[in-house]
Amino acid sequence: MNLIETFFNWSVFINALPLLLEGLWITIALGAVSIVAGLVTGLLLALARLYGAPVVQVAARIYIDVFRSIPLLVLLVLVYYALPFVGIRLTSFTSAATALTLVSCAYTSEIFRAGIQAIPKGQFEAADAIGLSFFNRMRDVVLPQAFRIVVPPLTSNCINVLKDTALASVVAMPDLLKQATQAQALAANPTPLIGAAVLYLLLLLPLVRLVAFFETRHYNNTR
Repeated sequence: MNLIETFFNWSVFINALPLLLEGLWITIALGAVSIVAGLVTGLLLALARLYGAPVVQVAARIYIDVFRSIPLLVLLVLVYYALPFVGIRLTSFTSAATALTLVSCAYTSEIFRAGIQAIPKGQFEAADAIGLSFFNRMRDVVLPQAFRIVVPPLTSNCINVLKDTALASVVAMPDLLKQATQAQALAANPTPLIGAAVLYLLLLLPLVRLVAFFETRHYNNTR
């Protein structure tokens, strides 16, 4: 067999396409759940680290350091295979979403923290001068400005989360990579893996370009 028949076999790809598309939708769903949960919990964690009681700040810092250091693959295995020994049984989707969210939360919180700390001190003083409460100061003054600053790194983090969904195959998640691997075994041909790579590219390339757009716009706005 030549290169085309081995890696770019059209008939094999067409036969595997239903499996690949099924895995693609699961990958998108897993990524969406993990990204949204990571954004919400990451923002709360950033606020806790910046403005919480001293013990809360220390706990938040420890959480961030630990989950930025632990490999995602190890965390996936622990969540899916170790938790049942203490009576907690999660589905493969829930296990993968939990692990991805725990890690994404740590990275997202640092992004939000940097964005909040980049706001000029005068903005905080002005909000205090007009009597805004902490909640109103965050909602109306600080966070809208911080969001504009952190959009590029947040988008990059979302891309990383989507790429990391490929690791969910180790916990029997029928995501895109898992389905491609099964299709490869059935066809005895690696073309499904090439097809999965193309689908990942079609999914992630627009997001990569979106990051470049946000970075360019942010650079132009700060000139």
